[in-house]
Amino acid sequence: MSKPVERRETGEGDLFRSRLDQIIDLKHELVQLAQTIDWSFLEERFGEVYSDGPGMPPLPTRLMAGLAILKHSFNLSDKAVCARYLDSPYFQYFCGETFFQHTLPFDRSSLTRWRQRMGEDPIKALLQDSLAVAVKSGAMKPSDTRQVIVDTTVRPKNVMFPTDAKLIHRERERLVRAARKVGLDLRQTYVRLGKFVLIQHQRYAHAKQFKRAGKALRKLKTYLGRVVRDIERQIAGDEQLKAILIWPFYQAKTLLEQKQRPRGRKIYSLHADEVECIGKGKAHRPYEFGVKVSVATTLNRSKGGPPCYGATRQPLCRIA
Repeated sequence: MSKPVERRETGEGDLFRSRLDQIIDLKHELVQLAQTIDWSFLEERFGEVYSDGPGMPPLPTRLMAGLAILKHSFNLSDKAVCARYLDSPYFQYFCGETFFQHTLPFDRSSLTRWRQRMGEDPIKALLQDSLAVAVKSGAMKPSDTRQVIVDTTVRPKNVMFPTDAKLIHRERERLVRAARKVGLDLRQTYVRLGKFVLIQHQRYAHAKQFKRAGKALRKLKTYLGRVVRDIERQIAGDEQLKAILIWPFYQAKTLLEQKQRPRGRKIYSLHADEVECIGKGKAHRPYEFGVKVSVATTLNRSKGGPPCYGATRQPLCRIA
């Protein structure tokens, strides 16, 4: 992917439109904040993620980084920050626009893709620059960050409640789809039988007939094992197909081997492999399925400044 084409201030005017800096209050906190941030530093650090190559250039760094700052500063969702961007000339000026835009120059999903593309180092650069701006504007002092409070919590993931039967059934379906995608003709896919046995297992478990439920679970494992062995026979000696199916094979074999209370790694979600079962000792929720989040904040309250920084404790980092 090629590098983004960054915006530069040219001072050009338009006969039929007024520039944003001519119709807004230049003393507004967002205008002052935009003039304080070192955008060239952010462009350099975020630009390291991209490489020169063919394709449509990405969106400008100031636009995407500015939207990320506004989103977290005002605690907005992606949908809300897009709506505010169209309504507020100050949001557009902060993101580097010269003239008022009546349509979004990006898609809402671009925010999600941009966050996924950015790694840990660019986010650290954004944190570093935000702290530098806070010190420069007088919102905080360097001594405010000498003592911090660190705590952990659980960030629940939006995943289905994990049961062995559902995971094994879904993995067989995913493995069959992957095999068909690469052109393999399986002996049997167990599409109808697998669904029927899964319903049986759920009914037996609901009725607390655990012996029958265990028998249905063993059937589901048998179906998955047969599909795995069938695919292994067909791709034997084909390193290219093995490389394509290595991850579905790993998940399938892990599900077949894992037990109810294993030691070490266990799969709780097929599409979100990072999900873990975490017990924090909460009476209302003994176990949570998600990832552990570490939050660090300053011990002392800062002086505060614009609403983008607030007059309370400064959050320093949040690592999932």
